[in-house]
Amino acid sequence: MSSSLVFQVANLWAVTGWLALAAAVILGRQAWISRWVMTIWPLSLATLYAALILFFFFAAPGGFDSLAHVQLLFTDQWAALAGWVHYLAFDLFIGGWISLQVLQRALPRWLLIGILPLTFLFGPIGLLLFSLARLAFDHRETAA
Repeated sequence: MSSSLVFQVANLWAVTGWLALAAAVILGRQAWISRWVMTIWPLSLATLYAALILFFFFAAPGGFDSLAHVQLLFTDQWAALAGWVHYLAFDLFIGGWISLQVLQRALPRWLLIGILPLTFLFGPIGLLLFSLARLAFDHRETAA
């Protein structure tokens, strides 16, 4: 199996998970979907990640001890793919967690309209914006 095919399958699987989260938002109060996406999808991607690390990482050049070595590490297609799957798994886990938090805390679902796509594209930015929004809404509730 080629790295390009694994990349395409991993991307399709991740996008399917994100679409399931969007369905949870549209359907409203479907916390089971967020829980399911938060576990099944990232764990399956984590399994793929573990396999990629086990079979390809230690043969790749570079490492984590300097920026130059990290750049060198990601010149290997399989190591770069492992890094990409790492992002897919963690960002999707965080997206599921954010969705679940919005539903459990009864925060406005419209928050997810902007936060989930940002989490999908730029994981830590989505997490930061959700944390700020949660602080604002938690503060508003305690002030009332």
